[in-house]
Amino acid sequence: MRWENLTVESGGHSRAADAALFGADAVVSRTFDTPEFRGITFHEVRARSIINRVPGASRMPFEWTVNPYRGCSHACVYCFARKSHSYLDLDTGLGFDSQIVVKVNAPDLLRRQLGSRRWLGEHIAMGTNVDCYQRAEGRYRLMPGILGALRDHANPFSILTKGTLILRDLDLLVQASEVTDVGISVSVGFTDPALWRTVEPGTPSPERRLDAVRTLTEHGIDVGVLMAPVIPFLSDHPAQLRATVRAIAASGASSVTPLVLHLRPGAREWFMAWLGHHHPHLVRRYERLYAEGAYAPKWYQRRITRQVHDLAQEYGIGPARAGMPRRIPEPPDPTDEPVSEPTQLSLI
Repeated sequence: MRWENLTVESGGHSRAADAALFGADAVVSRTFDTPEFRGITFHEVRARSIINRVPGASRMPFEWTVNPYRGCSHACVYCFARKSHSYLDLDTGLGFDSQIVVKVNAPDLLRRQLGSRRWLGEHIAMGTNVDCYQRAEGRYRLMPGILGALRDHANPFSILTKGTLILRDLDLLVQASEVTDVGISVSVGFTDPALWRTVEPGTPSPERRLDAVRTLTEHGIDVGVLMAPVIPFLSDHPAQLRATVRAIAASGASSVTPLVLHLRPGAREWFMAWLGHHHPHLVRRYERLYAEGAYAPKWYQRRITRQVHDLAQEYGIGPARAGMPRRIPEPPDPTDEPVSEPTQLSLI
């Protein structure tokens, strides 16, 4: 494993250019013989930087992210972050699902960086790479310390998650929302239970995620739903879109923002292998639809967006308004490191 390949940019809150995020001698690998963690290896590291700058080529409404984990046991077959595991010489398929890097010092490091005179209190986004409320968080409990540091420094932040474990930290979220802007987005792309079991096997069910939206909303926290991904030919039928938007509206979500499946390198290979196994009749249709690259054609994206927005209006909710802290658009290239090429991004 190439831990030394993980570097941070110079300036800001990083060490010198090309300095490793953590040294190989600081890595401790563990396994736990419990049902929820069986087959998963955790690589505990002490990170040297935790606030990461979003690549300059992106069009995100935020510049900074915090990612306490790398790899994700949610095991979503389409996950755009799979490519990031290749920088460690780890497999972007099963390795991404089962080899989880844990930055065990993330809360203390964040508190120290937030207290630096160089830090200007800018918005920090979490969950834009891998889910900070994946199963590992149940054991390592990094988020309470992270949220406590953000609350104590009144630093605005947002969280995107599929994890219902966020409810464990409800009190901290309420406290933080009293002193700063807090944006919560829960990802629910569809409500079909059969599709969920095969495409997002390690996640809580869509129904449980919407229950979490309801609970957060009942406690005064504004929650939007990122309807992502809408999966072509599997969750994009008008009746499926209607059922999903209706369920999102019933949960009390304040907004719904659709995002069509995108297939970057690393994710594309894994997803297409899954598609060939579960839906072989769709392989050629996907090859044609994604022939130009990682994104579905603009006409298709616009069609889905229009349908979802019309349904949202019918059910009394709408897309997130530009500039709102809960808005989580398409994520950037999933690396903590500098990138050598511009990141292709497209808001729909």
